[in-house]
Amino acid sequence: MLKTNKLLCYLALGILPFYSVAQEKDKAPANWFNLDHQKDGAMGISTDKAYELLKGRKASPVIVAVLDGGVDIHHEDLKDVLWKNKKEIPGNGKDDDGNGYIDDVYGWNFLGNAKGENVDHDNLEVTRLIRIYEPKYISVLPSTPLSEKERREFVAYQKMVTDYTSKMDEAAFGKQNYVRIKESLEAIVKGIGKDPKAITAADLDAFPNPNNNQKNIIRIAKKEMEKGSFEKFFEDIKEGATYFSDQVDYHLNKSFDPRPLIGDTYDDASERHYGNADVKGPDADHGTHVAGIIGAKRKNNLGIDGVSDQVQIMSVRVVPNGDERDKDVANAIRYAVDNGAKVINMSFGKGYVYNKKTLDEALKYAESKDVLLVHAAGNDSKNVDVEKNYPMKYFTDSVDAIIGEAKNWITVGATAWKVDADLLAEFSNYGYRSVDVFAPGVKIYSTMPESKYKDMDGTSMAAPVVSGLAALIRAYYPSFTAEEVKQVIMNSVTKIDQKVKVKGESGNKRVYLDEISVSGGVVNAYKAIVEADKLLSKKK
Repeated sequence: MLKTNKLLCYLALGILPFYSVAQEKDKAPANWFNLDHQKDGAMGISTDKAYELLKGRKASPVIVAVLDGGVDIHHEDLKDVLWKNKKEIPGNGKDDDGNGYIDDVYGWNFLGNAKGENVDHDNLEVTRLIRIYEPKYISVLPSTPLSEKERREFVAYQKMVTDYTSKMDEAAFGKQNYVRIKESLEAIVKGIGKDPKAITAADLDAFPNPNNNQKNIIRIAKKEMEKGSFEKFFEDIKEGATYFSDQVDYHLNKSFDPRPLIGDTYDDASERHYGNADVKGPDADHGTHVAGIIGAKRKNNLGIDGVSDQVQIMSVRVVPNGDERDKDVANAIRYAVDNGAKVINMSFGKGYVYNKKTLDEALKYAESKDVLLVHAAGNDSKNVDVEKNYPMKYFTDSVDAIIGEAKNWITVGATAWKVDADLLAEFSNYGYRSVDVFAPGVKIYSTMPESKYKDMDGTSMAAPVVSGLAALIRAYYPSFTAEEVKQVIMNSVTKIDQKVKVKGESGNKRVYLDEISVSGGVVNAYKAIVEADKLLSKKK
């Protein structure tokens, strides 16, 4: 599921924020994820320093598939780094290259139909699963005779209901309060009679005859204006209202099912040719941001510098506003592989899976074609060794027992720019066995639709940092396999001699990164090039 950016809004007149980030008290240096800690004081990945080592070396562009919610292919900082299917004639309504996808010039959209209609919102996977199991198990008692398979399903269903109820309670409470605050703010803005961009603290003080609710909201707004503008606070409030409204109206609404719009036979996992060529879709914020981190045109005096200077971005739209579907993800992986992607970025995830067998088969297909898969660890502050996050690098059997592991897979957690106890992003998932590396994921400034730019937080931002690094390595070391690229990245992390805060079942504790990840460090492009040179020498 695509996670919203950090919201600075308050529930119930400022009782608590939606979620907070400890690093908010400091301002992130510009372009910090590319900076060098020793030189610049920010725990970036030393991208610019890496390019000093690569001066004069030859490289070939690497196709990176962005499996996400869509990418704005007209963005000023992305339009020059896009993959283009040269075998396809744009807009002629024909499948010129015979791959089963009509007019797939820049990628493909598995969340639409041949008429050009697109799915925007969808359920969470837990909602979809409850919709399946509820008719069968809602009246079942613990004493009801069940087969072994039915017993497993019933136990899983009970857990789902508990999780679903908790989510719905939180969403309903959030919607009620955010919408109320938004409406009050709208009334205040209307009463002041100015564009939100122009509203000052003095304007708020002069607002005539505020009621008690408006007085409290004005107080909160003024407090937030000490760190930013009224417009920013107002936008965050509106974002919060939308987020929780979407949860109630779509994500957790068991009566809502957008899938018929697509027109596929949903339970036929072998079905691959559906969708349309609209790779932007109705909401390309998240995917455009991810694409920019990977490869926004470097040194063009526009926006930002992506990590890789030799990249072609392929957009595969597969993530709605809600949870992605396993069939779509599997098809997106196969599409990307078949069309030449050597790195696939997956900045999404969910706590439940519907068709893991189909996913596993797609991962194995990517592995057989030497494609590296990079996945975001998730934003729930959880230990994913214990609480699973799908898709995952582990292959499992019919009873969910691990029977193998993808060797071409990297799971990425998120870190901030200061080497202190708050280095680990407060929201980041972690796991001694399940999370491979960490990368910058807090206050990451990148591309947004309509040639705009914005800061966003999340392991969704950390994963493309690693995808960009992987593309960089594959561009300059084309003989390296996906597994060797992973080896280089894992072996070249920056180890941190500093304990960091992590959320546990019994509250916060402090640990080293090597206690909560496989590599025990933050990826580093400069060290990766040094490591790659060593490996290349051994291979000769």
